[in-house]
Amino acid sequence: MTPVAIITGASFGFGRAVAAALAGRGWTLVLDARRPEPLHAVAAELGAGVTALPGDVADPGHRAELAAAVGRLGRLDLLVNNASVLGPSPQPPLEHYPLDELARVYQVNVFGPLALAQLVLPALRQAGGAVVNVSSDAAVEAYVGWGGYGSAKAALDQLTAVLAAEQPDIGVYAFDPGDMRTDMHQAAFPGEDIGDRPLPQERVPAFVRLLEESLPSGRHEASVLLERTSTAGNPLTEVLR
Repeated sequence: MTPVAIITGASFGFGRAVAAALAGRGWTLVLDARRPEPLHAVAAELGAGVTALPGDVADPGHRAELAAAVGRLGRLDLLVNNASVLGPSPQPPLEHYPLDELARVYQVNVFGPLALAQLVLPALRQAGGAVVNVSSDAAVEAYVGWGGYGSAKAALDQLTAVLAAEQPDIGVYAFDPGDMRTDMHQAAFPGEDIGDRPLPQERVPAFVRLLEESLPSGRHEASVLLERTSTAGNPLTEVLR
């Protein structure tokens, strides 16, 4: 049976690159993003087997819509929680961080991924699938000005670790793709040239390897996965080829 994935934040950057990679491998996709026009453009580009559902992962009604789409498809093999917000740009120090903005960062980057996972865990367990929460090195490094986004990603990492302990029958991963040439990264460094960062497509092989290898649930970095060559042992290997 054709494998099915939900990918949030799929209209640009890393989410779009992952969607293209999985569509090219024959996956059926349910894609989410806040802006309808670019999301529908991605769905049209990827062709048949792609459902575009614009909305905000912080909205319970939209999360229910994503879960309902999976219900109609009859299975779910993969949930990629990629959607996130940076917060204010330029990023303020914590001393001056607006708390309403911080609440929004946590709603999208922490509560949204967990709430969506809660809705679809039964389908993931049935398929022996996986959850991939897209993380950041800001979750583990104390960068000046990154207290809002970084602390949210650190919280997401811990939720991922605990969910992995509680759900041993599926893969639960925090995936750190590293710096990339994306709109969000540019917003974090307004006015700076980020042309030396790799494109999101260059990190996708690490993401695919995460699913192909028999790796333990937990936190994994793209830079490490790109050095690995084994592809044995994971039941998702065949559907990714």
